[in-house]
Amino acid sequence: MIGIDPALIAIIIGVDRILDMCRTTLNVVGDLTAATYVARSEGYELLQTSESAGIG
Repeated sequence: MIGIDPALIAIIIGVDRILDMCRTTLNVVGDLTAATYVARSEGYELLQTSESAGIG
C-alpha cells in the first residue's frame, strides 16, 4: 500500500526482538544494582553465611 517490501519489515521485526531482549536485560540489571545499593546504604546484609543466619 505504501511501497514497503514485506521482507524488510520481517528483518526489522526480527532484529528488534533481539534488541528488545538486550534492553530488558539491561533494565533488570540496573534495577538490581539500584536495589542493592539502596539496601547496603540502609545497612542490610544481603548475603548471609550459614553461621550468621543461624543455620547448621
